[in-house]
Amino acid sequence: MPAQITSMVEVNSRLQRLILKSGKNTVLKTYSVSTSKNGLGQIDGSFCTPRGMHFIRAKIGDGSPANTVFVGRRPTGEIFSEKLKLQYPERDWILTRIMWLSGCEVGINRLGEVDTMRRYIYFHGSPDSVEMGKPGSVGCIRMRNKDIIELFKLVSIGTRVNIT
Repeated sequence: MPAQITSMVEVNSRLQRLILKSGKNTVLKTYSVSTSKNGLGQIDGSFCTPRGMHFIRAKIGDGSPANTVFVGRRPTGEIFSEKLKLQYPERDWILTRIMWLSGCEVGINRLGEVDTMRRYIYFHGSPDSVEMGKPGSVGCIRMRNKDIIELFKLVSIGTRVNIT
């Protein structure tokens, strides 16, 4: 398993890219992601991806199989499949791993009606059929399952995340 690194994560919503940088600002990895189909925004209930400086508050799902289904940040015991998708066509699939974000900027993405953590904004895995590189989520940052597994191993709780 790769060692965790001192790092910074940037999410560029215009490019639909997540960029993992080392402490020296060297690009280590880039991933195609999907941010909110409603764009960037802070307000609770907007279903937008929040802007600004955040940090990874919690990492959930370590060791879970790829495609593990999470509801309320808990594994359901299900493994995502097309059959399961047909059973629950309206479900927003949160799969494989969760990295829960917390805002750093009071009044922008922390506390009150703009609190990222209370809005349950995560990095999380998605079904393989979900298109990356194009906005489509309801606020979270979606990733391919193989990518979220890799990123999960490379970052630690407390890693800074800047969403632009």
